[in-house]
Amino acid sequence: MIVGLIVACEVAFWALLAAGLSFRYLLRMPRVGLALLLCEPLLEVVLFTVTAIDLKNGAEPDWKHGLAAVYIGFTVGLGHSTIRWADARFAHRFAGGPPPVRPPKYGTARAVHEWKVAGRWTLAAVVALALLQSAVWYIGTDGDISSVRAWQQRMLWVIGINLVIAGSYTLFPKREKVSQREWALQRDREES
Repeated sequence: MIVGLIVACEVAFWALLAAGLSFRYLLRMPRVGLALLLCEPLLEVVLFTVTAIDLKNGAEPDWKHGLAAVYIGFTVGLGHSTIRWADARFAHRFAGGPPPVRPPKYGTARAVHEWKVAGRWTLAAVVALALLQSAVWYIGTDGDISSVRAWQQRMLWVIGINLVIAGSYTLFPKREKVSQREWALQRDREES
């Protein structure tokens, strides 16, 4: 039941997003579109409530309950940026908006971008960790919490991987390739 609800929440997320953006840009009803977009968090509330009720009714905690917590965490951490991403593309395609801003490719600007991305992923993982820890406390010592602990370890890996990626862009910034001629001119300027 929990996995089906997670799938339904994901489908509903994209359906609400498409409906909200369609009302906002195609039908020129921005308030209705905004109302639909503001319904997105209700999906997570429903998933959280059903998961808590399932555990309260004596369900043995397993990977599905952990997946529900992770899904909620990722929606909290990444949902807003996903909506902004889709909004920029939808506005450009259907409402004559400016082209979406592409992330920077080189140097400090790219490192800052990667740290922001890592921050969103870290927020998602921390929210998931908090929900998973709440589940551990809720279950108590009577139940088997090994699957919940396994999800917590995965979330720590998510944080670690994102910090390594962002750190690599800071320590080893990607530089724009320079042609041989430009390199020779730059070298001559530095020597003189």
